[in-house]
Amino acid sequence: GTAAPRRRRQVAALVLAAGQSSRMAPLNKLLLPGQDGRPMVARVVDNVLASGARPVLVVTGHAREEVEAALAGRDVRFIHAADHAEGLSASLKAGLAALPEQVEGALICLGDMPLVKGPAIARLLAAFDPEEGRAVVMPTHAGQQGNPVLWAREFFPEMMALTGDAGARRLISRHAERVAEVDMPDDSVLRDFDTPEALHAVPELRTS
Repeated sequence: GTAAPRRRRQVAALVLAAGQSSRMAPLNKLLLPGQDGRPMVARVVDNVLASGARPVLVVTGHAREEVEAALAGRDVRFIHAADHAEGLSASLKAGLAALPEQVEGALICLGDMPLVKGPAIARLLAAFDPEEGRAVVMPTHAGQQGNPVLWAREFFPEMMALTGDAGARRLISRHAERVAEVDMPDDSVLRDFDTPEALHAVPELRTS
């Protein structure tokens, strides 16, 4: 007999947009507009929305009002991480705690990785199948692990126990047999932007 068609999983996305970027100071890099006028965080959110992940929660911290204004009119929920200064884990935990109970997985997206497009993110969603052992889905390029990473709900308690700047990535080795890697054709999943120089090197992100 033929297998029943696979049910679409409910996968939410957390966009971690709390960071004060010291290397870009005093500019908040998430608000830097690219060539098309969209701030970096808006490009990230638009890519995530295009992937089909829902709901999309944006975790704010530093420059909360400006980030919310930059995303005005988009189908997102804002979660403020009051303790965002304590590190990346604080934002991650604030976002996870706000997810609806029926969500089966969460895609953890960094606000400074604007080159990962909707179709690439959609490939991660399509690979997610906890019952089949694909409970963590990670993009790779040329053998390197990238972002965003999709986590099944079963890992949320461990993620809620992270502290400081530890991202969830340290849990990967603990659950290697539950990880599915999706090879990507370009290096966008490896590229974050921490300096104005890095931004300027990418034509579509140039600010002038």
